Amino acid sequence: MPIEILMPALSPTMEEGTLAKWLVNEGDTVQSGDLLAEIETDKATMEFEAVDDGVIGKILVAAGTANVAVNTVIAVLLEDGENVSDIGTSSQSTPSAVKADADAEAAPKAASEAAAPAPAAPIKDGTRIFATPLARRIAADKGLDLAQLSGSGPRGRIVKTDVENASTTALAPKSTPASASATVSPQSADAASVARMYEGREYEEIALDGMRKTIAARLTEAKQTVPHFYLRRDIQLDALLAFRGQLNKQLAHRDVKLSVNDFIIKACALALQQVPDANAVWAGDRVLKMAASDVAVAVAIEGGLFTPVLQDSEIKTLSTLSSEMKDLATRARDRKLAPHEYQGGSFAISNLGMMGIDNFDAVINPPHGAILAVGAGKKKPVVNAEGDLSVATIMSVTLSVDHRVIDGALGAQLLEAIVQNLENPMAMLA
Repeated sequence: MPIEILMPALSPTMEEGTLAKWLVNEGDTVQSGDLLAEIETDKATMEFEAVDDGVIGKILVAAGTANVAVNTVIAVLLEDGENVSDIGTSSQSTPSAVKADADAEAAPKAASEAAAPAPAAPIKDGTRIFATPLARRIAADKGLDLAQLSGSGPRGRIVKTDVENASTTALAPKSTPASASATVSPQSADAASVARMYEGREYEEIALDGMRKTIAARLTEAKQTVPHFYLRRDIQLDALLAFRGQLNKQLAHRDVKLSVNDFIIKACALALQQVPDANAVWAGDRVLKMAASDVAVAVAIEGGLFTPVLQDSEIKTLSTLSSEMKDLATRARDRKLAPHEYQGGSFAISNLGMMGIDNFDAVINPPHGAILAVGAGKKKPVVNAEGDLSVATIMSVTLSVDHRVIDGALGAQLLEAIVQNLENPMAMLA
């Protein structure tokens, strides 16, 4: 029977995406693992691959189509002996030739190649039980009988969430038809009321893309649910700038040029080791104290931002951190990051100093315990240790802290460690 190819969920937050480009045409023969299309998610453009072998019988969603909901049928795959006339003649077509569940079973090619093969499809009373490969793997690991579960996926297909919820709920309830709850959402009502306020005035309406929607939802949630408090310090950068200049001369033959931001990343990574209780994240009903310093760094892109994560930053050299950061930033701007490259971490850095901002307060990116907002380094008059007036390069920073994870005194210790590392840069290499 013809196999439906569904719009995949390529990230945990993806609800819809843009089918940017088809990599196959109708009539093309494909094998499991072949790339089918490029999908733009709320965060990146990612490749989408086939699971089953067959011939592309019909492409139902054209390249360039935006706002395609997850699990929408986007194409039909024909198996041996089938032809185009078979499409639509059966109401029992096998769901999904592709990993296409909201549990991110569709993934970049490299990730899927590393995944373990799924167990064979189970049979009940001589009839195949339809379940996604990931659901079958999880069920096998948990020792669950898929025949005892009901699926919430297309045409009753068992998906990841059905298996994960099986330990606490017997059978998944049937979903309520959309028509039964068709009401005007508060968001649409707000949009209409705001538009009425500006009736008669000229304006351009800009629709929100997936990234903007995700940023709006996550940061609104963060400010409403995370109890922020803020700690501020000034940091003298003259020793760091002089040391950076010496290192860059010595590294010039390797085409390495360290930035102030590279030193900030290293200083924060070491500070999280020096104050280990602050290297933590909020996990709903508990705190997870992390071993490694996985530091996220905000990267501005057109229409939004990414926070790629530099894992194990405390053990990496400045030149390695610099190289990795440049690579991540470049691929972030091209929307080519894989989900594992911008998820996780316990701490983040947002640097607007290069844009001339003196200081600001950053919003914590859950589940992180803190974020450091970095302003510009500027020449300012200071009173030195001898009591004399002098001039120094001063950088203002603000540490936004989740009070559920880090108390005031602990946050102050973390910020003090960051300041000491940056004002004594040579010690960071010891």
